[in-house]
Amino acid sequence: MRIDGLQYANWSEKVFRQMRSGGLSAVHVTVAYHEGFRETVTNLEDWNRRFERFPEFICKGQWAADIDCARKSGRTAIFFGAQNSSPIESDIGLIEILHTLGLRFMQLTYNNQSLLASGCYEAEDGGITRMGRQAIKEMNRVGLVIDMSHSGPRSTIEAADLSQRPITISHANPLEWSPSLRNKNDDVIRAVTGNGGIMGFSIYPHHLRDGSSCTLDSFSEMIARAVEKFGIEHFGIGSDLCQDQPDSVVTWMRTGRWTRDIDYGEGSASAPGFPPMPEWFRDNRDFANIESGLRSTGMNDDEIGAVLGGNWYRFFDESFRSVT
Repeated sequence: MRIDGLQYANWSEKVFRQMRSGGLSAVHVTVAYHEGFRETVTNLEDWNRRFERFPEFICKGQWAADIDCARKSGRTAIFFGAQNSSPIESDIGLIEILHTLGLRFMQLTYNNQSLLASGCYEAEDGGITRMGRQAIKEMNRVGLVIDMSHSGPRSTIEAADLSQRPITISHANPLEWSPSLRNKNDDVIRAVTGNGGIMGFSIYPHHLRDGSSCTLDSFSEMIARAVEKFGIEHFGIGSDLCQDQPDSVVTWMRTGRWTRDIDYGEGSASAPGFPPMPEWFRDNRDFANIESGLRSTGMNDDEIGAVLGGNWYRFFDESFRSVT
């Protein structure tokens, strides 16, 4: 079983075929960055059309059982997530509506301060806000997973402690391995994993040691050290694959509508677009390379299976249903 905890590709038949070639049982896909509620619904409508057009490759995922159905029929289950809290606008009631529509993950922030928490790019991390505390309660109730991938350290630790259900960092890496603003220090990882949560290792070059030149050996050793420190059951892959996207999309990710300036974020003025992926992970067909890399570190079949999909499956199964 192979599950990717985060992708935002330029979706096409080619990408869906590659998912099948790579043996992907499920993928968490982004349906919103800065979009409001109605725009997010439009993006969900687009996915309904994809399910109609490519039923031999993909199906809608809402529960872990949908992964079992996808595997039996030779397809990939697609689970929806938002990389920002903008789809709920300032209306906490939209949390349940979005969950009903199929949303299963929502980040409390995307780099900046939101109504709910502080982003990882803010100079000051004020932690979880008053509305954020209420949103966490409501997300816990309906089964919408709290994702803190783009949030600041204080906000993430507070979210992990406030939440009555495990949370996730769906795509990031340890800060000690690669000093990116988006990567997470040990205190943050410990808070998330110590409360039963899960972290997905990112293959986005700005999160990697040596960027696009990062080696498979380096990436695999990083995973091996993290699972030794925090426990094998708390980790998966969240590749952050943005395959075939034009550079205009990364501008939308970084700037949205909140600024007229160009904010290169983790990039640089000399390379404002998407960086090239490392040669060992160009697209979904390369998941077998990760398996080989983990095996070279001495991990056994059960451990590799947990990181490549088993842990995400368990997390999906425990997280998506409402509590009474």
